[in-house]
Amino acid sequence: MTSDPSATPETPDSADPGSDPGSDNVVDDAPEVVEPLADLLVLADGVPPLTETAAALAEVCADLAAGTGPVAIDAERASGYRYSQRAYLIQLRRNGSHTALIDPIAFDSLAPLAEVLEGTEWILHAATQDLPCLNEIGLYPSALFDTELAGRLLGYPRVGLATLVETLLGFRMKKEHSAADWSTRPLPQAWLEYAALDVEVLVELRDRLAAELEETGKAEWARQEFEALRSFKQTPRTDAWRRVSGLHRVRGRRSLGAVKALWETRDDLAAHRDVTPGRIIPDAAIIAAAVALPTDRAELQEVKGFHGRGADRYGARWVEALERVAALEEDELPSRSPKGDGPPPPRAWAEKDPVAATRLQLARDAVAALSEQHHLPVENLLTPDVLRRTLWSPPATRDAGDLLDGVVDQLTAMGARAWQVALTAPVITTAVLQADALAADKAAAKAAEKAAQREADRSDLPAEAEPQDVGDSDGEGV
Repeated sequence: MTSDPSATPETPDSADPGSDPGSDNVVDDAPEVVEPLADLLVLADGVPPLTETAAALAEVCADLAAGTGPVAIDAERASGYRYSQRAYLIQLRRNGSHTALIDPIAFDSLAPLAEVLEGTEWILHAATQDLPCLNEIGLYPSALFDTELAGRLLGYPRVGLATLVETLLGFRMKKEHSAADWSTRPLPQAWLEYAALDVEVLVELRDRLAAELEETGKAEWARQEFEALRSFKQTPRTDAWRRVSGLHRVRGRRSLGAVKALWETRDDLAAHRDVTPGRIIPDAAIIAAAVALPTDRAELQEVKGFHGRGADRYGARWVEALERVAALEEDELPSRSPKGDGPPPPRAWAEKDPVAATRLQLARDAVAALSEQHHLPVENLLTPDVLRRTLWSPPATRDAGDLLDGVVDQLTAMGARAWQVALTAPVITTAVLQADALAADKAAAKAAEKAAQREADRSDLPAEAEPQDVGDSDGEGV
């Protein structure tokens, strides 16, 4: 509605401001309702001492062994500061014992801790972030519960630890120090308090989420997901250099080769120094050098990003990398699009295989409907990669039963859990059959259209002349 700015809406004295449907300019005088802040989470037992000696570790292990139930575990890394993803602090808490903070850098072995944790359930938040660094120091879970993944399965829109703790337990968590350099020694007391809070109520959060999983019939789904996480390994990145920010600005295979060579040189230096690669030279410098392709150190120093301390220190290495690229034959240089082992990008399916494109769209719609029905993210129902691979190369059979069995086998072979297979295999099978049926109907309609056109074309031809009699009735010619 558009109001006349010169008119003043009349509102009866008894009317509630804002109740007049004929006015767009009513001011609501009701006081704004401000939700009270939740109580700030604090440590029940204060900040525990940092465990740095064998004697102190033995005490921590004895204390954990005296506790009962699952063990809340967290690890702090120095992402953004260090090249490695090693753990620089481990936090643990268990009912019946105290919170422990362990400095893994101080120990050659954490075998005593691994022994006391054997057979316990670990509670982790976002397990895929912490498991690799915990495995690196010899700690492997016998069982686990991932509170972040549980939140996803339950359909919570935001599953960060602080959000779940406030939503389910009613406590606010401190957010500072999350991006701290945990390789710092000594660790500040405020950082240790922050770290201890990460496991303070993790056991209670686990119990609340576990109860919801049972209530919603998703407990078995979660059990299968958690079991799969126990063997989680980070997948090595293929052509990781292609993730350099700004790569789209690079034109030509030789410039792409320069990006690759400079990235690999930077990565080697970062690994050797154990610093994050961006602290040596930023991605922007790699892109700028790949575009300019300088031929010597003087030209390189004119490139933006190569006149700082880190860039200048390794000037000879950068020039050497560029010289190697300059000497390569054209067919030795990287291509714009990497060769993958999977199907083509979905945008190319319609051209390469229209039937596959149709079955992918049908399956996507069906899986999206399932995710909405069960209140969980689509990617947790079935990963996009598994769905694409299955739809690009489904089983050859079109017998409904055999096709379903084949789809089940394919999904299982690619790591889908039994609960995911049970939900998605039937709709994927239906999508394959429907796509084929639609293609057949389309082909039949096209054939019928062509036949009709041929018939129409024949009917438009002039009729052939009837043969004429050249004689009279008695057979005599004219």
